[in-house]
Amino acid sequence: MKETEKIKKRYDRISKVYDWLEQPMEWMMFEKWRQEVSESLKGKVLEIGVGTGKNIPYYPEGAEVTAIDFSGKMLARAKKKAEKTGKTVELLHMDAQDMDFADNTFDVVFTTCVFCSVPDPVQGLKEIRRVLKPGGEAIMIEHVRSEKKILGKLMDLLNPIPRTIYGANINRRTVENVKKAGFTDVQVKNLTGDIVKKIRMKKS
Repeated sequence: MKETEKIKKRYDRISKVYDWLEQPMEWMMFEKWRQEVSESLKGKVLEIGVGTGKNIPYYPEGAEVTAIDFSGKMLARAKKKAEKTGKTVELLHMDAQDMDFADNTFDVVFTTCVFCSVPDPVQGLKEIRRVLKPGGEAIMIEHVRSEKKILGKLMDLLNPIPRTIYGANINRRTVENVKKAGFTDVQVKNLTGDIVKKIRMKKS
């Protein structure tokens, strides 16, 4: 929990400038993927790591969305975005590694660039599996470590920089972590080389 508190404080610290820092990547790629993922949401939905609420404008009508984040200051900005866009969403201050929801609660769980910063990613993914209904689906857009020899080593070398600034790791092997968490029905699509991936998994 010590590591979790440390990363939480880092996100609290940069909450006011977070959207500004991320805007170039949003324009280049992430905005269109947020829209694509949001279009497939239906039923009882959980967004993990809502952050400042970048996905909120794209929530589809009819979906019953709950969204969580462990940074109170990021969550406060998400609440403002929900009010501004008129979207209905239940926003909760909660840690993805230890969620308060009952087993088998949600039809869909989704994340966008979140599991780079969850301190214990396998535990967080186990929690996703726990709260999904049988037959439910998790959808993730995540950046991961490249398996290309030189690029992968470069990402390992540079990783301490973003981790120190705001707790994000650029060298996570998230697909492997998904399988370690117990998911067996896993589909992976490369979006940008082998660094940004769309990962879909179902709870059997």
